[in-house]
Amino acid sequence: MNVTSVIDEAALVDALRAGSDDAFAQLVRSYGGRMLAVARRIVGEDEAGDCVQEAFLQAFRKIGAFRGDAKLATWLHRIVVNAALTRRRRRQRRPEVSLDSLMPVFDDLGCRVEPSLPLLDAPDLAASAEVRSQVLDALGQLPEDARQIILMRDLQGLDTAEAAAELGISDGAAKVRLHRARAALKRLLEPVFGGEPAPGTGDDG
Repeated sequence: MNVTSVIDEAALVDALRAGSDDAFAQLVRSYGGRMLAVARRIVGEDEAGDCVQEAFLQAFRKIGAFRGDAKLATWLHRIVVNAALTRRRRRQRRPEVSLDSLMPVFDDLGCRVEPSLPLLDAPDLAASAEVRSQVLDALGQLPEDARQIILMRDLQGLDTAEAAAELGISDGAAKVRLHRARAALKRLLEPVFGGEPAPGTGDDG
């Protein structure tokens, strides 16, 4: 990104914070197309437009919290992904799942009580449509703070320091949050690929 584009983005953010309708229209023109493409991958054509509209409204309301540690496009991408995952979860009538209920259980010798199936720690959204759908369903069931850290680290490629800065937490806290989030995601996906239901996550819809 060149200096001019950085200045333009900073000016746009300032105008949005001032409540400018023109700035909001520019935001939609500049980022609407790519956000719609992201939403389509998650919820399909029929609901993508509603997700993008919701995401832009959230962005407008939350622009005061935009820290500027990441690109505006990265921030908007995360908002639309969260909006789409939430809509997907509601459509399937699945509630968010507590992270504590999804943490692995170990015996006194440090061995995991439940069988651990081989599975990538990071969500693979470049896999087949079926696998991608299962990963998205599982992501949508995670609490927002867990979903956020996975989106930042595993989907957007931010490093730990960058993710921590955006979240306003220490690097150590970000590492712990990511570890717990990945463990919970893996636990949600294990029954999908292994055939056994995870505790507290039975078929409800």
